[in-house]
Amino acid sequence: MFEGSPINVQGFEIPYDSPLFLTILAIHILAGLTCTIVGLGAMLAKKKIGAHSKSGSIYYWSLLVVFITATAIAVARWQEDYHLFILGLISFASAFVGRMSIKNKWRKWSVIHIVGMGLSYIFLLTAFYVDNGKFLLVWKSFNPLVYWLLPAAIGIPILVRTLLQHPLSKEHFKLTSRSF
Repeated sequence: MFEGSPINVQGFEIPYDSPLFLTILAIHILAGLTCTIVGLGAMLAKKKIGAHSKSGSIYYWSLLVVFITATAIAVARWQEDYHLFILGLISFASAFVGRMSIKNKWRKWSVIHIVGMGLSYIFLLTAFYVDNGKFLLVWKSFNPLVYWLLPAAIGIPILVRTLLQHPLSKEHFKLTSRSF
């Protein structure tokens, strides 16, 4: 799909120097940075129409761009990058379910939305660290297994705390005497 020689840019190994590959990679990086920033913004914003929903929409559409460009990159180097396609697919599918739950007001939509979007962000960060951890200053000293596990080890407790504390979802987790 792409032809060219590998290049090194600021310590990152880029597999092809072809203009098409570099353009797709640049779009992928910009969309990934957008997801990271606006995703965090959506998480920290008040949960109402406004900053939260605007940031969430930008996150969702940027994540679609990340997934499409990651798919192109993975297809070009399937043997080396198929796992990035899988992580991208899971990340986007999680966001899709989270978005559809709120859009269609599914039963327990708030729980599904929080879990879907939260897992989406965790998988986005996992894919980034799995692909780039070996080039990052502090991360390159870690065992590669850390790249796979640390985003979930940090993200899942935050996700559970959010589920238990958010007014729209915590009512689904209240234990009553009839629960036992």
